Amino acid sequence: MSDEVQKVVRPRDAASVVLLRGSGDTAEVLMGRRRKRASFLPNIYVFPGGRVDYGDRHAPTGITPRSETTRLLRQHTPATSVLSLTLAGLRETHEETGYLIARDADAAELAAAPDTPYWNALREAGAAPDLARMDYIARALTPTNSPKRFNTRFFLVDANDARGELITEGELEDLHWVALDAAHRLPIVDVTEFVLNQARQRWVDRDRGTKQKTVPFLHYI
Repeated sequence: MSDEVQKVVRPRDAASVVLLRGSGDTAEVLMGRRRKRASFLPNIYVFPGGRVDYGDRHAPTGITPRSETTRLLRQHTPATSVLSLTLAGLRETHEETGYLIARDADAAELAAAPDTPYWNALREAGAAPDLARMDYIARALTPTNSPKRFNTRFFLVDANDARGELITEGELEDLHWVALDAAHRLPIVDVTEFVLNQARQRWVDRDRGTKQKTVPFLHYI
């Protein structure tokens, strides 16, 4: 009897955002627990995020990531849209937390924006996605034997002036701010631990004005 060849699932592009607030030793990170019936990482604490949608490819002219973020993303995935990855991260952040990472914008700038719940929330707030606040800090690829696979890019965002109110009952349970140095005590997976360490270091480097040269890629052999 011949062995069956296991079909390897193609990973989906995804984005996740590490929201930090405070400063120095008082820094806090926003995390929530995936529901127990979730098909991927049930009962595990994660950062806001999710897969890239088709609508994330579109934004009005002038809404662009920082050149540094673009350069670092293209080192890993030159064929993937930088705009779609960064927009997906901020859209998922709003859907899962209620927060808008945004800057002031007038109606004319938003006139060509898509008619979606995320963009409509931005219109109501008189704001546009602030992609310039996103630092690309890590990439992780789900193992080949997983039934669900994601090619996830992690972004660090200073959330000290995030707009909106925190959702108390949403896709993530127990969504709350936790001291950055205590977050590793939550039930998390190794990828999250890895990204927390990267976020902590980048938070310090930002204060020092240190630029990133490379971004680590975590994958499984």
